[in-house]
This record gives sequence, structure tokens and C-alpha cells, in this order.
Amino acid sequence: MVYVTRKEHFNAAHRLYNPMWSEEKNKEVFGLCANTNWHGHNFELIVTVKGEPNPETGFVIDLKLLGDLIKSEIIDKVDHKNLNLDVDFMQGKMASCEIFVMEIWKILERALSKVTESRLYRIRLIETPKNYVDYYGE
Repeated sequence: MVYVTRKEHFNAAHRLYNPMWSEEKNKEVFGLCANTNWHGHNFELIVTVKGEPNPETGFVIDLKLLGDLIKSEIIDKVDHKNLNLDVDFMQGKMASCEIFVMEIWKILERALSKVTESRLYRIRLIETPKNYVDYYGE
């Protein structure tokens, strides 16, 4: 099994906020991330695909194809957007990185299954230099 990785970048704003809670509890749990005026990040999205190399091309997946899929399916929909307000697939969901990466997985898994035999292995979403999440589709 060979693992191939592509890294993309985007900027987005969000707010961590549970509407069932008071402002005080939201601030207590989420701190500055509950800011009513939102806050933003320079995200990095790292997508790893696994598979066997095609004997004719030597590729697990054409990296241009992978980059184009990530761009059309995710980046174009989230870059310079507010995840809470502007992104259809995040509507009604907590805009935490944990939920966000799981939603990204669903979209990319469907898109990849239409064009390749390779499969997602891991998605890493880096929110800050100190904070990131990994998701393996489990």
C-alpha cells in the first residue's frame, strides 16, 4: 500500500457557540473562540490517499486530479468564507475543527469514489501552528 499526500491552504472564519447555552457558558467553554464577531484562521488541509500504484502510470492517484478535486469540492466552498454562515455543508453544525474535518471527509470520499480506485486514508486539518486534527474516517 502506498500513501500519497496533497496539501492545500485556505482562510476562513468561524465561531464556536452552542445556541442552547447562555453567552456566559459559551465564553466559559469556548473562550475567545465564542467571539460574537467571529475569528479567522489560515487553515492547511492535508489529504492522504492510499492505494496500489497503477502499473501503467505508476500513480496511486494523479496529484493534479487530487488537487483539482480538493479545490472544487472544498477550497472553493470555504476559502474566505464564514464557516457558520456561508458554507452549506456546515449549516446547523458546530464549526469545530473536529466536525469540520468529518464533513470534509464525507465530501471527498464521495468525489474520489467517482474517479479513482484509491481511497482516503487521513485528512489533517491544521487550524493554527499549535492545533490540528486528524481524521481517518472512523
